[in-house]
Amino acid sequence: MAETWVNTPGDTPTDAPPGTPADTPADAPPDTPADALPDTPPGTSPGADFHLELSGEGSLRAQLMHALQEAIRSGRLAPGTRLPPYRSLAGDLGIARNTVAAAYAELVEEGWLTARQGSGTRVARRTAPLHPDQERRPQRQMRRRLVHDLMPSSPDAAAFPRAAWVTSVRSAVAAAPNDAFGVGDPRGRVELRETLAEYLARARGVRTEPDRIVVCSGFAHALELLGGVLKGTVAVESYGLDFHRGILHEAGLRTAPLTVDSSGARIDELPGTGAGTVLLTPAHQFPTGGPLHPDRRTAVVDWARSHGGVLVEDDYDGEFRYDRQPVGAVQGLDPDRVVYIGSTSKSLSPALRLGWMVLPGWLVDDVLAVKGPREMWSGVLDQLTLADFIARGAYDRHLRQMRLHYRRRRDQLAHMIAERAPHIKVSGVAAGLHAVLELPDNTEELALRAARRQGLALDGLHAYRHPDSTVPPRDGLVIGYGTPPDHAFAAALDALCLALPDPPQDEPVPRRARGRRGGRPPE
Repeated sequence: MAETWVNTPGDTPTDAPPGTPADTPADAPPDTPADALPDTPPGTSPGADFHLELSGEGSLRAQLMHALQEAIRSGRLAPGTRLPPYRSLAGDLGIARNTVAAAYAELVEEGWLTARQGSGTRVARRTAPLHPDQERRPQRQMRRRLVHDLMPSSPDAAAFPRAAWVTSVRSAVAAAPNDAFGVGDPRGRVELRETLAEYLARARGVRTEPDRIVVCSGFAHALELLGGVLKGTVAVESYGLDFHRGILHEAGLRTAPLTVDSSGARIDELPGTGAGTVLLTPAHQFPTGGPLHPDRRTAVVDWARSHGGVLVEDDYDGEFRYDRQPVGAVQGLDPDRVVYIGSTSKSLSPALRLGWMVLPGWLVDDVLAVKGPREMWSGVLDQLTLADFIARGAYDRHLRQMRLHYRRRRDQLAHMIAERAPHIKVSGVAAGLHAVLELPDNTEELALRAARRQGLALDGLHAYRHPDSTVPPRDGLVIGYGTPPDHAFAAALDALCLALPDPPQDEPVPRRARGRRGGRPPE
């Protein structure tokens, strides 16, 4: 089996006759070795590399045809892509030029490639489908395509502050020292860590120094790093992301659920878990939506002090609070017992892959040992850009604008539910980018199926419940209101209301809801 990386050319006119691959030298005899052909003409651009693998079965021509067909079928060679000239591909693969010419010619005849004078040999605009059964899929599956994304935690992509970010990119690159273009410090750029230390103290009440901050690519990455340091059992909230629990399990840790009620996690259950670490979302419990009660904030810090334990604080939605002042970080109560984790995934965009850990001093070296000697996770230039973005005040301005934007959406959601389905309670709306619709018992699965029929992407509460939780499950829908574009949000809410279950038969329907389940609310 032969593998090679092949370089596709730029557009170079040739004198090949019409109907033949355009890179054929008119005077080259058959079986001319590739290295005996003239060099690529001046002006030919080097193009882009693509991976080509010969199977080792059949003739070289058949192997090359099969490899090209697979590259086209899989989408690695997109329609319109220009293929290398005979001599270039023959040289890369170590085969004769006429073998390449014969393979190209047959693929042209079969419709996989096209060849025109002055344009070279290219992938045809219409080729075989990516999957043989793609065109035979039942039409009912195509009709079930999702229309509205109401999954929680995603921000409005259209609201990304492009102009302000570009300004910071230019400023950061212009001011970057030469060492910024190297491999990078595993702690992250000092410019960002200094800026974060000042910002987090001002905005979230975090007490730290730049040397105790480690930049990461987000919360999941931070949890992976901690997984290499922590031991034994980690207590977690009985409702949370299974993905995060999975990261801990893969690190060899056990998770034990803490009951979540209207005041947050039950801290009084911690001693019975045998845990040395507890993972919480104190600012806005995900997904149920309540903050950790002040008494419980104090209690979890007391537990960590008395047991030598660690609180991992996921500052989920800490910057998006609407009806009151933001809840400060628990880390400020005891920086030596709390690992504070934040990111830009919701405040700006998950595409930035930028997050941070504020660590107790005694944990910094252990976490860096797990991370490795180089920064391979978050782009150094992105770190410098974020540092500039925060320092010039653009981050604060963006957050203020987005709080107003998301508050309007939250109010629109709450109003629509109150008008169309007043028997459904909306909770967890004081902060964040999602709300919980509390459903009658045993109706969650029915509502999810109805939502799929309406083209909605969303989750129920059951999807977040810890499998070892002993508390009876709650029925509800977790509705994210950050993702849909403005022009589609009203339609998404309309589809959501159509998917909600009717009130129980023994519960009277409020007068204002009668006759309106299938239509829009009154003006």
